[in-house]
Amino acid sequence: MNILFLTMYNIKSVYSSGIYEDLMREFLNNNHNVYIATPVEKRFREDTNIVEENNCKILKIKTGNLQKTSFIKKGISTFRITSQFKFAIKKYFRNVKFDLIIYSTPPITLDKVVEYVKKRDNAKTFLLLKDIFPQNAVDLGILSKKGLKGIIYKYFRKKEKQLYSLSDKIGCMSQANVDYIVEHNSEVDKSKLTIVPNSIEPKNFFLPTNEKVVMRKKYDIPLDKVVFVYGGNLGKPQDVPFIIKCLKSQIKNEEVFFLIVGDGTEYHLLEEYFEKDKPKNVKVMKRLPKEDFDAMVASCDVGMIFLDHRFTIPNYPSRLLSYMQARIPVLACTDKNTDIGDDIENGGFGWKCESNDVNSFVKSVTVAIQTDKVDMGQRGRQILIERFNVNVGYKTIMSVVRE
Repeated sequence: MNILFLTMYNIKSVYSSGIYEDLMREFLNNNHNVYIATPVEKRFREDTNIVEENNCKILKIKTGNLQKTSFIKKGISTFRITSQFKFAIKKYFRNVKFDLIIYSTPPITLDKVVEYVKKRDNAKTFLLLKDIFPQNAVDLGILSKKGLKGIIYKYFRKKEKQLYSLSDKIGCMSQANVDYIVEHNSEVDKSKLTIVPNSIEPKNFFLPTNEKVVMRKKYDIPLDKVVFVYGGNLGKPQDVPFIIKCLKSQIKNEEVFFLIVGDGTEYHLLEEYFEKDKPKNVKVMKRLPKEDFDAMVASCDVGMIFLDHRFTIPNYPSRLLSYMQARIPVLACTDKNTDIGDDIENGGFGWKCESNDVNSFVKSVTVAIQTDKVDMGQRGRQILIERFNVNVGYKTIMSVVRE
């Protein structure tokens, strides 16, 4: 089969590690031809071009700046993406007949690209639903259903419905995502919906004690503390002010150390807190290269997930997989609508608390300190192999496409 994958994630090589690279590589390993359309932002000063890797062709499409730019410029760039992708696919993939189009959210604005290729090639279409927009923006107060922002909301809501309508199948990250789509989109045929969890090709990031010591010394992390690590985006969805409240609640706890690694629009709040309060049991670092980050996570004791308690949509952060791969248990501080915390507790590899309850966080930390974290981490690793392995995701996609 000829597979076209559309994404706003900047894929540089199909042999890198990540939920999308790993999935596309699984298609390659099963003798499919993979074509990827991915953006390359104007700030990188690179024209539209194709990178070939065996049976994979990566079409890097020059777009406006989508990250690290003003809200207005990002908005303009986002609106132009559809025409840029469509033009590039017409030019570079005009002689390729696609059997299957796979695309992920965000964004929802590639509907016209999907529609064009689907009609041209009579292709099957499969949406990987990683983000429910625009409702997530409403939850965080970025958009509103009334006033001027309401007009923007209605435009994007229409785009969302069009994308669902175009999709032959919709792969949701969890059962809570399926339930949400059913409840809020009555026009969507339930038979379209299936569960395709975030998945990776599991690697062995287990570190023996002596290597953990080396990693902790390298990054000046205490050897005699229980180290809680958070890695990933630090923006509005993570509710950084709540993270700071949690850190403050532990400022006198001499048994623990908190490592926060990442960047994003709210990262500066953590820097300001660190500079002002100078907590001795907290370290804040900018994002690291993936291999360094994975090794460092494996030298820690507990991974953390944070989601704003205002979310009504069930997010399911892929960061969970890094912790499971590293064989460390997970503390999930989330809203009550996601089922990621339930999956963690039911799987016996971590704890959950609501992300507006600092006291619950304190209790979870206390329990984590006293628990056999090695055994819990091993359970998480086994569940990763059984449920979140990329070959499981691949088989699910292929089985529903063949129906």
